[in-house]
Amino acid sequence: MDSAVIHTITVWAGIGLIFFAITMLAITDVLRKDFGSTRVKAAWGLVALLPFVGWMIYFLFGFRKGAVPPKEK
Repeated sequence: MDSAVIHTITVWAGIGLIFFAITMLAITDVLRKDFGSTRVKAAWGLVALLPFVGWMIYFLFGFRKGAVPPKEK
C-alpha cells in the first residue's frame, strides 16, 4: 500500500474514533440522568445516537434538561 493511502485511512479512522467517543459520552450522560419520564429519556437517547450530529444536538439542547439523582449512602 502507498503511504498516502495509509495516512488517509489513519486520519479517517481517527475522526471516526473521536465521533464514537463523543457519542458514547452523550449516551452515558443520558443513562445517568433523570429526565422526569422514561419516554423523554428514551427520546434523548435516540437523539444522541443519530450519526455525526446526535451528540451535538444532545449537548446543545438536552444536556441541561436532566438532573443527576443524588447518591444513596
